[in-house]
Amino acid sequence: MTKLSVNINKFATIRNSRGGNNPNLIQVTQDAERFGAEGITVHPRPDERHIRYADVRAIRPLITTEFNIEGNPTEQKFVDLVLEVMPHQVTLVPDALGQLTSNHGWNTIEHQEYLKSIIAIFKKAGIRVSIFVDPIPEMIIAAASTGTDRIELYTEQYAKMFEEGKPEEAIAPYVQAAKIAQEHGLGLNAGHDLDSKNLGYLIRHIPWIDEVSIGHALVCDSLYWGFENTIQIYRRAISNR
Repeated sequence: MTKLSVNINKFATIRNSRGGNNPNLIQVTQDAERFGAEGITVHPRPDERHIRYADVRAIRPLITTEFNIEGNPTEQKFVDLVLEVMPHQVTLVPDALGQLTSNHGWNTIEHQEYLKSIIAIFKKAGIRVSIFVDPIPEMIIAAASTGTDRIELYTEQYAKMFEEGKPEEAIAPYVQAAKIAQEHGLGLNAGHDLDSKNLGYLIRHIPWIDEVSIGHALVCDSLYWGFENTIQIYRRAISNR
């Protein structure tokens, strides 16, 4: 069964917009799990414009499900944080400094040797590693030789085409990529722009996805439906397929 990991970055963005501690990230973390989230995801960036490094340290002891930290490992500060707090999973994302949001996966051919070396550091510490990739067969095949445990398919293009009313065309490259990952012994995650409308279709066609991490859309839906109800809606989208 695919797990739902709730990305709480957007809650931190709201808090930071006014200062203070509302919403309280500790309460958000605990409530997300209590409401049915099967994991918590954070993506601390060097400028700490949403999740702060202190937030990661504060919520780590509270997590009873799974903790996933995303970020660019070329930043030593990020590597040090991951090795300090020891999440269950680290997801490596090739973001540029100051980038608004993730918008591409790794070139696993060009960065093969770098990925091998950094992945080995995290795996030696006992942390499961996932790397962000586009649904390109060559990149999936090259990812398999980096030593990563999983890949996370970058799903923005899928979400965009699904919204345009082209679901079959949208899903096709992701099914192909997922099959290649499976053939090469890679676990499979997915994320970016997944929402309550497109999530079920994705899981129906790729039921062996291990985990989806969803933040922006889930938080937006929570404004209308409530946080607890929204988490349950997303879980039903996964389980009903």
